[in-house]
Amino acid sequence: MSLPMKKTILALLIAMCCGLSARAQDFENPLVFGENRLTLITPTLFRLEFAHDGKFIDAPTYFAYDRSNLLPATEFKVRALGDNRYEITTSALRIVYEHDGFPFGLHNFAAYYTLNGKEKKFTNRCIFRNNLGGPIETLDRVTGEIPMHDGLLSRDGWYVIDDERSDLLIDGWLAPRDTKSHVQDQYCFVYGNDYRAALADLGAISGHVPMTRKYIHGVWYCRYWDYTSEEFLSIIDGYEENDFPLDNLVFDMGWHTYDAQIGTGHAGSRSWTGYTWDRTRIPDPGALIAEVHRRGVTVSLNDHPHDGIRPHEEMYADFMADMGADPSKPLLFDVGDRKYMETFFKHAHHSTEDLGIDFWWLDWQQNYLYPEVRGYRSTTLQWINELYYRETERKGLRGAGYSRWAGWGDHRHPIQFSGDAQANWELLAFEVKLTAASGNAGCYYWAHDIGGFRGDPNPELTVRWTQFGALSAALRVHSTKDARLDRRPWLSGKRETAAMRRMYHMRSELMPYIYSSVWQTHSTMVPLNRPMYIDYGHEKPAYENPQEFLFGDNLLAAPITSPGEGEERIASQQVWFPAGDVWYDFFTHERVDGGQVRRIAKPLDEFPLYVRGGWVLPMQPYTPRPASTPLTTLVMRVYPASGDADNTYTLYEDDGLTRDYERGLYATTELNYRRQGEVTTITIRPASGSYEGQVPQRAYRLQLPAMGEIRRVKVNGRAARISYDTQLECPTVEVPATDIRKEIRIEIFGCLLYTSPSPRD
Repeated sequence: MSLPMKKTILALLIAMCCGLSARAQDFENPLVFGENRLTLITPTLFRLEFAHDGKFIDAPTYFAYDRSNLLPATEFKVRALGDNRYEITTSALRIVYEHDGFPFGLHNFAAYYTLNGKEKKFTNRCIFRNNLGGPIETLDRVTGEIPMHDGLLSRDGWYVIDDERSDLLIDGWLAPRDTKSHVQDQYCFVYGNDYRAALADLGAISGHVPMTRKYIHGVWYCRYWDYTSEEFLSIIDGYEENDFPLDNLVFDMGWHTYDAQIGTGHAGSRSWTGYTWDRTRIPDPGALIAEVHRRGVTVSLNDHPHDGIRPHEEMYADFMADMGADPSKPLLFDVGDRKYMETFFKHAHHSTEDLGIDFWWLDWQQNYLYPEVRGYRSTTLQWINELYYRETERKGLRGAGYSRWAGWGDHRHPIQFSGDAQANWELLAFEVKLTAASGNAGCYYWAHDIGGFRGDPNPELTVRWTQFGALSAALRVHSTKDARLDRRPWLSGKRETAAMRRMYHMRSELMPYIYSSVWQTHSTMVPLNRPMYIDYGHEKPAYENPQEFLFGDNLLAAPITSPGEGEERIASQQVWFPAGDVWYDFFTHERVDGGQVRRIAKPLDEFPLYVRGGWVLPMQPYTPRPASTPLTTLVMRVYPASGDADNTYTLYEDDGLTRDYERGLYATTELNYRRQGEVTTITIRPASGSYEGQVPQRAYRLQLPAMGEIRRVKVNGRAARISYDTQLECPTVEVPATDIRKEIRIEIFGCLLYTSPSPRD
């Protein structure tokens, strides 16, 4: 070997040796540095742990429920920088760490990310400044706007959840954790401007929000009142006779006896807790439930489990025998005791469920006595929501929760309600803001007491609240035990009844879109009621209009939250229309171009609700049972795009009740809108997938508001008849029932963009 070559090889060896300190290295995920562990969960989510003894925690917690997601080794790089310093990079982050034997902190750890086009530095110092808000536990005793709790989303582009003091979940039950050696356990969401990534990260560590039972998203009647069997049936009759839909009937506390003589009680009474049917009011519960079901309505029971099962209950002796306890010494309700809770469910719930009860309303309000699970750090509300939800899955059904919000991780137990809202305009305005922001923490399905739980009757307020409720997780009315307060929508006056009927019918007609949006929330963790900044975070107005939200992908709503004037009770709301789209008034079909803010005035029977142009909005004909009627006719409302466009909306369907969807038993149908010049084509692609109860054939009704002159229409190449809907005031095209596995292609020729006058302002 020549001398020059030897020198070259030597120089290369020296260079390689010198570069060892800055070379890329192979590391397994999690990354362990002595007593420190860094787990990369997604490109924008990582976990920081410190344990003196090197014993890290892999068991789940209430929040960190899913430990299965780790960023693959192919999606991150680690470089040793020398002197125990390391650089870890993902597609979104650059992490610099110096292993010094101390917990991850300000001086040994930093992550660099991009926010608004600039590099920013994140440390786990956890000074929260610009959080965009999240849900609160309850609005009980609240009369106006109050500070919201934090959500994941922040204009700073990051958020940290400290899980260090959380109980573990071992074999499906709470277990204490070692906080003496294991002193750090932080989940760092560092997402910059990508709010959708932050919400997806929540699903990655805490589990995705499950699919709900479809009827949960229907129309509810609920009232705190002691109804008899005949009165419950008369309520259903009233909805039918007055042309209002109904899906769920709630039995509040009056279903059980009020005979308790012992117990701590609640609100001045020992009888809020109860499990024995009051047969003076409901002589034959099974027959009543069967008749309600025969009429196509589900049944929910109110449950305040505060005092457990006490001596006056008919199942007390059997319960105490199974517990091996002395009947003369009643047991306290103990949500932390596994045997107690299993025995409690067996005797308090199962026999009633066997009568046909569909789900329970867990009306837990007793935090003054049981703020935490005895012997653990978990709150009682967190743990009781988990247990109740599990119980509802015991017959192979989807879980069905209805309770107050319990914090991080509670998105796995939908749905939640906001508590006993006060009937006033200020609280309605806050409910709109709160509902949109609640999804920032995973509270995706937030229902409320439409009209307010207590307060003076106000029919106009009830109408405006109903309009908001029609675009919420559930259209649910509720009120306290006050003879003046009954939220049946036909009791408020002729004008008000007509206005509410219009909203109830709209809710029924929108069910295919709503349920498809629920599937989207399950799949992507994007909220059903969505604040504008999730989709338009780069736009300043997205943060300045908290009374406005997207409902699913293609409906923009700004409910009115102030009293109106004049005979028509005209009131207004400010609406920001995002640029890049054209928007159409759902009621009048008037067009508004995006990129502007307008104050929209509306009479009592309308509110600012807009449809994104250039998409297919899937609907159904009005039905009094919107959540259970088979979709034999698909209504497709289509507003034109501002120019050429090609957009596809996915209709989702399943059996609405079981967990079969988890095994892939569901169906999707792509609804494509395409515009090229003066030709618009609507294509219904063949249904993909199947499930029990799927309709084999379907008719289609195409509604074409805001269109110009339509010269002709073809369906699968053949001329089709154009009709005119006088009520909707738009052309329509009917397609007879067709095999859902066959493609339908509808071509509209001469479809010009309609230019309308500006909306009323």
